[in-house]
Amino acid sequence: MAEAWLRTLKLAIRFSLREMRGGLSGFMIFLACIALGVAAIGGVNSVAQAISAGVANQGQTLLGGDLRFQVNQRSASDAELGFIRSLGTVSLNSGMRSMARLEDGSDQALVEAKAVDDAYPLFSALKTDPALPRDQLFGERSGVFGAAAPDLLFERLNLHVGDRLKLGSAVFELRARLVSEPDAVSDGFGFAPRLMISSQGLAASGLVQPGSLVENAYKVRLPEGTSEARIKEIQAQAAKDFPQAGWSIRTRSNAAPALSANIERFSQFLTLVGLTALVVGGVGVANAVRAYLDGKRGVIATFKSLGASGGFVFIVYLVQILLIAGLGIVLGLIFGAAMPFVASTLLQSVIPVPAQGGFYPGALAMAALFGLLVTLAFALLPLGRARDVPATALFREMGFESRGMPRLPYTGAALAIVVALAALAILSANDYRIASIFVGATVFAFLVLRLVAVLVQWIAKKSPRVRSVSLRLALGNIHRPGALTPSVVLSLGLGLTLLVTLALIDGNLRRQISGSLPERAPNFFFVDIQSSDVDAFASLVGKESPRGTLVKVPMLRGRIMALNGIEVDKVKIPADGAWVLRGDRGLTYDARQPENATLTEGTWWPQDYSGEPLVSFSAEEGKAIGLKLGDSVTVNVLGRNVTAKIANFRQVQWETMGINFVMVFSPNA
Repeated sequence: MAEAWLRTLKLAIRFSLREMRGGLSGFMIFLACIALGVAAIGGVNSVAQAISAGVANQGQTLLGGDLRFQVNQRSASDAELGFIRSLGTVSLNSGMRSMARLEDGSDQALVEAKAVDDAYPLFSALKTDPALPRDQLFGERSGVFGAAAPDLLFERLNLHVGDRLKLGSAVFELRARLVSEPDAVSDGFGFAPRLMISSQGLAASGLVQPGSLVENAYKVRLPEGTSEARIKEIQAQAAKDFPQAGWSIRTRSNAAPALSANIERFSQFLTLVGLTALVVGGVGVANAVRAYLDGKRGVIATFKSLGASGGFVFIVYLVQILLIAGLGIVLGLIFGAAMPFVASTLLQSVIPVPAQGGFYPGALAMAALFGLLVTLAFALLPLGRARDVPATALFREMGFESRGMPRLPYTGAALAIVVALAALAILSANDYRIASIFVGATVFAFLVLRLVAVLVQWIAKKSPRVRSVSLRLALGNIHRPGALTPSVVLSLGLGLTLLVTLALIDGNLRRQISGSLPERAPNFFFVDIQSSDVDAFASLVGKESPRGTLVKVPMLRGRIMALNGIEVDKVKIPADGAWVLRGDRGLTYDARQPENATLTEGTWWPQDYSGEPLVSFSAEEGKAIGLKLGDSVTVNVLGRNVTAKIANFRQVQWETMGINFVMVFSPNA
């Protein structure tokens, strides 16, 4: 049996190759659809892997060390600092936002001040123009400290190298332009231009006070050859020995998590767009296969008249379709494989991490599999119909007409391939929920457009007879047996759906950013005002803007350490709520319910409350991470763990631009 089947297969392949000697006429659209879809999917994923490889290969440089311990609003304690220094060479970087002013006070600008010590940087080099030794770049001269800044700050304040500005109570001289900061990516998104200064300069500014919003990052260069396993042991030891440190520990293998997450989202979005284009092209594949078989109806009839079985005919043309699809896939893979090399050049000015040009077989293999599955999903049904049509019908009819659904094995195989395609799209995605929505929306769009096609054909069939011969023929061709109406409606509908979806996403994002702002948004936000300066600041605002409204709220920074006594690292949190647990969150306390707070569950505590610490949690974020009334939340504030019970949930409208917090504690916390 196997030997006979093998002989049949060899014969079918020989006939397939003979028939293809006439060229690929009629299959150019087929080739273009497959090649473009495969190139898009393979190229996007290859570029994403290239950027990820660049991050991994330069992890030490991007992080500024092998390990990074960050504490906010405080310095590391003696015990913590002793532990960090025992690991290797340590460099302290302190960052905070503040206003930099010209010496005469005529202009000012918000800056991201970064203070570095003598050991900075542990890897790579700080590049400035002109290139200066560290003591000349940041050293003190007659009470004036040195600084470096990017072109943006020079342009914003109309400065030149050698000009001076004030930061806090200290005076700084801009001695060079900042060209390249090796560990800038690990510091996260900046809201203002960088101002690079020394640790001594920051101390002289007087900006660092108890509770100041300063981020202290202790970066460690471990001994050469330290393994990833050893780094994980250090992390575990740090968590065990200092459970209330509240520090954020990052390693060289996770140097830029925000950038990596954005790359993953971008890659997934473009992969789904490419898959949509491939699916739309799949309709073109079905049309091309059908038209090709229509042109081969005489050959198929001859095959069957000479005794060829339907299965033999099916294999002959399936082999041809697969060979042509294989050519399209190869072309797509060539373009996809070239994209990382092109991206490594084009993205240098956009992404602060060089893409690692190279060959990424995993991404290309997935793209090839998508292309093959789409080809089979859309080609099996017309091939199955060709297998079942008798020779007499093929000789008699003018075209290759559809006669209902093919046999169950072919229909079942096509359905199984569609399911496999959907499963691959979901399982290969970073966010299963988004991918599932995409698959569901695609299936829904197919069904709706199919119904639209049926409706169009019904209307054309029931339309009154018209005098115009050309119009009458046009209407007849819409509803005649074997008409291309369903395919045309499906192709145009899916293509337009993709374009409209992209346009709506762009429009909604723009409208969400610009249109959701309230009519009266705050003009200014002032942060990090010390309690001793609040009254003086309020008097100044009242004097300068008598009709203005000043809202004052105490604020601290804290990191959520545990939920219901379970460390957050061990709690599985949905993606839409995970941001609450990443990094530090702004915190406040209030005896009275804030005016802009609407409770959705629970009650506010009395003004003279003195029981166990309570917390009011944002309703949307609380539900996203699975919290309910009575649950406990442990937050680390200034190196001390505070555990509070959730007393209520409140609705927070972040788009109002008002002062809002995820958590509001009772004053006794």
